[in-house]
Amino acid sequence: MTKINDFYQLDTWKEGHKLALLIYKETKSFPKEEKCGATNQLRRAASSITANIAEGFGRYHYADKIRFYHQARGSVKEAKN
Repeated sequence: MTKINDFYQLDTWKEGHKLALLIYKETKSFPKEEKCGATNQLRRAASSITANIAEGFGRYHYADKIRFYHQARGSVKEAKN
């Protein structure tokens, strides 16, 4: 088993990053009137997924890690909505 030394080695972070890139690409074609609405909210939710995974990975205490991973899961649900 390979030791994971940084968050970008996590499969969940990799998948979240792919999702964020896809969302940024797809929202480029959204109508202009959605720039401050759906586009902005989707992009923030997608960015929040990987940011929370990264921050959770950097936390020392288990409870802190879990709190950030739960936040990431919530951001996934927000993007799905």
